[in-house]
Amino acid sequence: MLRAHKSQPVLSADGLRFAVVGSRYNRRFADALVNHATRTLHKAGADRADVKVVRVPGGFEIPVVVERLAASGHFDAIIALGVIIRGETAHADLIGASITRELAGTAVRHGLPIIHEALLLQNEEQAEVRCVKPEHNRGTEAALTAIEMARLMQEL
Repeated sequence: MLRAHKSQPVLSADGLRFAVVGSRYNRRFADALVNHATRTLHKAGADRADVKVVRVPGGFEIPVVVERLAASGHFDAIIALGVIIRGETAHADLIGASITRELAGTAVRHGLPIIHEALLLQNEEQAEVRCVKPEHNRGTEAALTAIEMARLMQEL
């Protein structure tokens, strides 16, 4: 069991089932997000068999896989992880907006917590802080949010 912050309740992932969908693009950062998220779920009591990790080529491919996993009815929460670093064109913004819109639709359509940490970042320095370093790691935060939301949905 884990506590996200001192003021928050203790979180237990025991008995919950999670899917983690992570892109491979910007691999060093994406791998770190996936590793932090899965490690956090296991530390909170999730069995290895109850955490399914699926890797996709890039951020654009995340929503279709999340939709398929949500429709399966096998998971209490799904975590979507990816790293998009802005370039000189609007492509990154278009991908980021598309992912956000589709993940929100899937969450509402299936009544399932979809934790969106497909990050749209300015540069690799921002990615280092949010993906690799432990202080503000979005993979860890995504896992804690997934546990909390899965428990909340059980109570509703």
